[in-house]
Amino acid sequence: MKTNDYVKYVTQQLVTYMDQPKEVKREQKQIRKQERSPIAFQLFGVIPYAIMMLFKKKKNGV
Repeated sequence: MKTNDYVKYVTQQLVTYMDQPKEVKREQKQIRKQERSPIAFQLFGVIPYAIMMLFKKKKNGV
């Protein structure tokens, strides 16, 4: 992909984003936030989840 093609693509994406109403942008932002995994899982993988499950198990007495 040449530089000119890349600039053209980025410009098209920017223009389509700027043409959207604010409400649509807010809805898309909320959807992205809900789909994203918690920051602890992103940084440290499955280890925080395993520790959380261990504490839940001890709390429930199982």
